[in-house]
Amino acid sequence: MSEAIASYSPSRRAIASWCLYDWANSAYNTIITTFVFSVYFARGVVGDPVEGTARWGAAMTAAGVAIALLSPVLGAIADRAGRRKPWMALFTGLTVAFTVALWWVRPDPADAAFALACVVIATVSFELANVFYNASLPGLVPPRLLGRVSGWGWGIGYFGGLTCLVLALVGFVQAPAPLFGLFGLQWADWGEQANVRATALLAAVWYGVFALPYFLWVPDEPSSGQGLLRAARDGVTTLVATLREARRYRQVMRFLIASAFYRDGINTITAFGGIFAAGTFGMSFEEILVFAIVLNVVAGAGAIGFAWMDDRAGAKPVILIALAGMSFCSVPLLLATDRLWFWVFALGLGLFFGPAQAAGRSMMARLAPPGMAGEMFGLYSLTGRFVGFFGPLLFGLATQAFASQRVGMATVLAFFVIGFGLMLAVREPAR
Repeated sequence: MSEAIASYSPSRRAIASWCLYDWANSAYNTIITTFVFSVYFARGVVGDPVEGTARWGAAMTAAGVAIALLSPVLGAIADRAGRRKPWMALFTGLTVAFTVALWWVRPDPADAAFALACVVIATVSFELANVFYNASLPGLVPPRLLGRVSGWGWGIGYFGGLTCLVLALVGFVQAPAPLFGLFGLQWADWGEQANVRATALLAAVWYGVFALPYFLWVPDEPSSGQGLLRAARDGVTTLVATLREARRYRQVMRFLIASAFYRDGINTITAFGGIFAAGTFGMSFEEILVFAIVLNVVAGAGAIGFAWMDDRAGAKPVILIALAGMSFCSVPLLLATDRLWFWVFALGLGLFFGPAQAAGRSMMARLAPPGMAGEMFGLYSLTGRFVGFFGPLLFGLATQAFASQRVGMATVLAFFVIGFGLMLAVREPAR
């Protein structure tokens, strides 16, 4: 961490702008990968929920492999070059551009390959932008505020997803005319299932507009003066040395492995939650969006509520409590046949999503050695994706093998249990 950033006292505007990026990027997760476009792809584009789920899972697996290969290298390069904003701007722009392209995906199996290509590129770009975003946290606030600000970011992100979903539901999915009757046009005038496809445009605009305050008011690391080629060479060399000397970073490596498993479980649920609700419980687009709205309220409240505990008791207790809560709720959720019980246990599960994710980010920020935040968050992404493609892969394979989304979702519970066991061996640094 540079001396300039380390001594910087952040303004409220800088912290609010940093948190607002979580608000911005939540639109992509909620609209594209979880509740709307993924369901539209399986039901509308492919026309078969089981086959659509399997193909979506294969695409997420491919994206995960690409993220695993690129994130630590780019993080190490950014540490050497100094500045992170140019990288974030590049990958944020790519995510927005390929999300816009999803507007042209018609409810036709012939468009499935194009849809998956756009989603893979957008997802890879989205995750790479988050590597640099997360790595900027240790330089923004002092260690005593890491848990609080990380939790605020996650919580605000969930409420951003909530607001975007409400707008998608009222202004697009359920609205008879586009943009509340603009020019007197009907959605039918715009083409097949235009109201659903247009939610991709909503997600893209939302992400692009609300990401701007980060680039305007969050301070960046100063440039090291190294050219890109030299920074790339030095970054890769440093990354290789770090991996060779892993024993020097024993607690970091333990945490990276433990968090990889439980994050894979969470990511699998968020990636396939909408598809599961639609296929297993027959929920319509409107019902899925209402469920998602309530889920985001609960998850956001959990993330913000546990943020104070993170700073006072530490990130590890928060993570263990969250994993125990998710495991407890997963079993009856998988056995539920009535929609009421699905709602009860799914919302219970959602209550612990945010705390586990926010505490994981603050834990990584505390464990990262000075000057290595980008590299360490790159490894954080690498380990998550190295294990991470197993979640979508196992979900897709189990769903296909047993012709049951319920069996596919059951694979997630194992990741929570393994993550809990491995986290017990991690020692959190003194605060």
